[in-house]
Amino acid sequence: MKDIGTWNEGDWVGAIGAILLFAILAIGGVIASRKSQEVVGHPRGLFVLFYTEMWERFSYYGMRALLILYLTKHWLFDDGKANLIYGAYTSLVYITPVLGGYLADRYLGQRKAVLFGGVLLAFGHVLMAFEGTGGQSDPTINVFWLALAFIIVGSGFLKANISVIVGQLYKLTDERRDGAYSLFYMGINSGAALGTILVGYLGETIGWGYGFGLAGIGMVLGLIIFMVGKPALNGRGEPPAPLAKKREWSLYAMGTASVAVLWALIQFQAVVGTLLLISAVALLGYLLVEAFRMPKEPRERIFAIIFLLAFQPIFWGLFEQAGGSLSLFTDRFVERGGVPTSLFQAVNPIFIVTFAPILAWLWRSLGRKQVEPSAPAKFGFGLVLVGLGFVSLVWGDAVAGQGAKVGVFFIFLIYWFHTLGELCLSPVGLSAMNRLAPRHLASFIMGAWFFATAGGNFVAGMIGQATGGEHGAMTREGTVAIYGTIGWWVVGIGVAVILVARLVKRWMHMDTLKDIELEGASEFGLEAQEAGIHPTLKPN
Repeated sequence: MKDIGTWNEGDWVGAIGAILLFAILAIGGVIASRKSQEVVGHPRGLFVLFYTEMWERFSYYGMRALLILYLTKHWLFDDGKANLIYGAYTSLVYITPVLGGYLADRYLGQRKAVLFGGVLLAFGHVLMAFEGTGGQSDPTINVFWLALAFIIVGSGFLKANISVIVGQLYKLTDERRDGAYSLFYMGINSGAALGTILVGYLGETIGWGYGFGLAGIGMVLGLIIFMVGKPALNGRGEPPAPLAKKREWSLYAMGTASVAVLWALIQFQAVVGTLLLISAVALLGYLLVEAFRMPKEPRERIFAIIFLLAFQPIFWGLFEQAGGSLSLFTDRFVERGGVPTSLFQAVNPIFIVTFAPILAWLWRSLGRKQVEPSAPAKFGFGLVLVGLGFVSLVWGDAVAGQGAKVGVFFIFLIYWFHTLGELCLSPVGLSAMNRLAPRHLASFIMGAWFFATAGGNFVAGMIGQATGGEHGAMTREGTVAIYGTIGWWVVGIGVAVILVARLVKRWMHMDTLKDIELEGASEFGLEAQEAGIHPTLKPN
């Protein structure tokens, strides 16, 4: 234990994170000790889900904060290859919830799916703590690939299903639903921020195994809370029909067997990219076939959906540099003042908690004045902001000059731009998918949304790979040049989207949408990359 007089900025950030974590745990203990069915006007089950998801995000984002550094410093992958592995891994994390959600809806029910996913995630995070001696010749690297496979499959069963249970705790007409999702979303971002700080701090200052081990402990705690809190769910999230034990265990066996498939797939990133491309073409073809079978208005709404989906990979391709090339850039070329590199990834969820209510208020205020931007226009603003984030970092490099490290202010500035961009695009896009999708395609289009996000994560890996140059090693000049180029290009694309937004808005035919409840409209994947979601139950 360091003498407190020798603590640097990173030590203080870690200590503050630990204090906040203990405070949240103390509040949880008070809630758990209460015997009433409601807490602060909400069902007790909401707080079971809050703490379960908080610990799951603590584990996932803590591990994510260390991953690119672990790949380059421990397993000794070059910068380009490490970014590609990171992109393939995160893209698979976004694809598997489509299958996990389908199995939960059809057979398992959400509670059993979350429980099974939590077990797989706990295994994965615990396996991450096995470091071996490092280097790609170390056979322990196979344990590392296995850990990633467990986390990918576990996320598939848990990711979307736990937020569905939140919605099931309330009637569709219950006015507390929006508040419930706001509380749940606070849990997500609290877990993401604290996990990034504490797991990152331990991993970088004491040892990789300690950081990943803490992430594993967090997931186990989340799993325990979910199991013990089952009575508070009041039977929500159970199978849609009686489920025979034989079928239930066969589904678990199938899920476990898929870990082996992912273990092989994550090691061949080019295959992941090929599968994504083939699937994207098939998905687009299916949507177009369905669109041309429909009357004019629903057909044009499908065109609007395709337009919005097309810009998902561009946005997330830039945004997800945070866990890849931007993390390496911060590690090597930024004056961090003693703060471990991974801790900077906590800035995004902290900014989300800070600015999401402000943007929600802004949209409401503009809406009352009949001047709120349309969903396509907000997408354009999101693209402009994510592009400006990289332009600001290029500016920071120019201000620093040759031989001097970039000021840390510019890292906060890029995260600020990216967070605002995320809040313009992600919740708006989810709402648009739910509003515009025909009822018989609602789940498929939500799956397409996750799929496009997965594509963006793979694009992020490819951009990160490009920062490694011909020899796979990142250089400051090469990275700044790539950031400047893609930043300005995406700003231009965003401006173009804003200019055509009026046409796309006409395709949406918002004036003729029926004022009906959309089944499951507010019950899909809430997380740090999809933050600021305050679901609208009824379209206008």
